[in-house]
Amino acid sequence: MNFDWGELAFGSKKPVNSLNATFIAAPRAISGERFKQLVKTYLPKGNIVLGIAQEDYVIGFENQPQFKMLRTSAVQGIIDKVNTASKKYKIYTLQYFQRETKYIFEKLDFTKILLINGSWQLSFHHTPNYYALASRHKDYELISPFASEAEALAYDKWANKEFDKRLTDILPAKGYFTETEMLELAREVAKCSFDYTYQAGVVLGKKTAKGYKLVAWSFNRVVPYQTYAMHHGSLREKNFSPANDLNFYDTVHAETELLIKTGKQKIDLAGTTMFINLLPCPTCGRMLAETDIAEVVYSVDHSDGYTLNIFERSGKKTRRIVLKPTT
Repeated sequence: MNFDWGELAFGSKKPVNSLNATFIAAPRAISGERFKQLVKTYLPKGNIVLGIAQEDYVIGFENQPQFKMLRTSAVQGIIDKVNTASKKYKIYTLQYFQRETKYIFEKLDFTKILLINGSWQLSFHHTPNYYALASRHKDYELISPFASEAEALAYDKWANKEFDKRLTDILPAKGYFTETEMLELAREVAKCSFDYTYQAGVVLGKKTAKGYKLVAWSFNRVVPYQTYAMHHGSLREKNFSPANDLNFYDTVHAETELLIKTGKQKIDLAGTTMFINLLPCPTCGRMLAETDIAEVVYSVDHSDGYTLNIFERSGKKTRRIVLKPTT
């Protein structure tokens, strides 16, 4: 009942193609209840092939709990029970590396392809996997990783606790930081986001003789709750939206989230420095130009430097520090 793309790639595809199966492309972790729902919906129509990624996390989101991939052990009991009881249709597994998804879409024939939201980096229609399906006119459906709204909300609550622990663990014991450390903190804070199109993080600091004192932090937060787009579907993917289109977007940018947070806490922005992993977009740049934040330090460029001109004309100092890639 188990297939491996490493063996299928250079051999006959008939063992899989003859199944006429529904394919669940290797998904981020889903609950047993959600898997049971999918089995109940699609097994009466035919065989099911469940993709299992060789990697532990969605590529690009390593060591982030919200992007952990499904392990066979989590659903093996359900598979065994179904395969023992069902005489007509069965559940098979197909193991592969995520980079091989494109070739699986090109070479294998399935009656339907199910894609679990949050199982890839970037909007799906911006990936090579989408074009592999489109070129073959293959039907696919983007679906929720959660069994219900209640499960999505419960996961959101759990994740927030995990993120609080993550941030507590990475904050050094000392009370002051170098500018490089502040920018590295911004990169770590970004990993709290459920926005799989891009994760942005920002930390606000006050410069002192000892270094920067951490004042506040934020990340690009999916609203109305972090798991919302995964459960209900990303607006960008539903509307085939361009990467920088803010008309169809489920997320509040990290910079805006920071201003909301500091406003509620009545934090004085005068003379502060904002550290962010990505140069603010034009919309956020125009908004930040109206604040008392004195300086912006960033790592990655954006929008052909549009915001740099805004900051220069509004008297804000702007610097770029390129960080070493994380391992």
